[in-house]
Amino acid sequence: MTAVPKEKLDRLVARWELVQRQLAEGPDQETFVSLSKEFAELDPIVAIIRNYDDADQELAGLRSIVNDPGSDREMIDLAYAEIPELEERVETLIHELRLVLLPKDAADEKNAIVEVRAGTGGEEAALFAGDLFRMYQRYAALKGWKVQIIAESETGKGGYREVIANFSGKGAFARLKFESGVHRVQRVPETEASGRIHTSAATVAVLPEAEEVDLEIRPEDLRIDTMRASGAGGQHVNTTDSAVRITHLPTGIVVTSSEKSQHQNRARAMQVLRARLYDMERTKAAQARAAERKEQVGSGDRSQRIRTYNFPQGRVTDHRINLTLYNLQQVLQGEGLDELIDALTTDYQASQLAEIEEMADA
Repeated sequence: MTAVPKEKLDRLVARWELVQRQLAEGPDQETFVSLSKEFAELDPIVAIIRNYDDADQELAGLRSIVNDPGSDREMIDLAYAEIPELEERVETLIHELRLVLLPKDAADEKNAIVEVRAGTGGEEAALFAGDLFRMYQRYAALKGWKVQIIAESETGKGGYREVIANFSGKGAFARLKFESGVHRVQRVPETEASGRIHTSAATVAVLPEAEEVDLEIRPEDLRIDTMRASGAGGQHVNTTDSAVRITHLPTGIVVTSSEKSQHQNRARAMQVLRARLYDMERTKAAQARAAERKEQVGSGDRSQRIRTYNFPQGRVTDHRINLTLYNLQQVLQGEGLDELIDALTTDYQASQLAEIEEMADA
């Protein structure tokens, strides 16, 4: 495995030391916050660098004993015995360094806008969409994130034609971004008298929440309409013209929000619009990079089926990485979702590393 250039590691350590000194000098609040964030990012990297330096120097010392004609025979035998384990440790630390030094997705630290929609399969698809959304809600609770529903269209019995929510918390987008795609369910619907297994689907889109500084939306590019809200009944029916629909004229993107407050609806609709436009720009940039290197990496393509939830067999299969787990209920409770997300993250990092290796060899 190719080692990380020493000059790059030395620059990181020097920067870490400088930031540490600047923090000790007691800067103003804004500078303190910025430096603290940078220090928090650099600190674990520097810890790996120092572990790597120690292991590499120890390995060099053992090899010098082996190669020194004047070394004691017993010392040589001890060195030979220790070298393989130390070589493995050095390789592991090099791998860890290369992972932490991979280019960061600027959106990873953002909150996530999660959109779940029923696909093919009628009422059963709507029930499955509800199951998926509740899975993400439970996962968020385990992570200590907040979930705020922006828009919802219920069908009754716990089903959703569509639900859009903001998931806010540390690493929300980084953890959820691989959930985008078509999710398929295979199970016997409660309404199915004959016990036949039905297949239905729901789509999930996970967008990084965009702030106003991330992109400019010109007022003249928007058409904002107010309309009478409609819902499944009861508290969801709004008798005032408070629902808001915003159309982004250049792209044709339409977003709606139909809670009780018209002012709140406008703010929430703009939140979703910013997220969709920001995601569109990210996708466009990723596709441009992919075209340059003739490989679709991180293009955000959501058209393919990504995962199947098979109830009769109690299994979940992620088709992107050919991973099958037999813990369906734990996944739906949110507890088993980390195993899938960790595997997808590892696979993505491996593809990034392979790509960097290819570019280095070219």
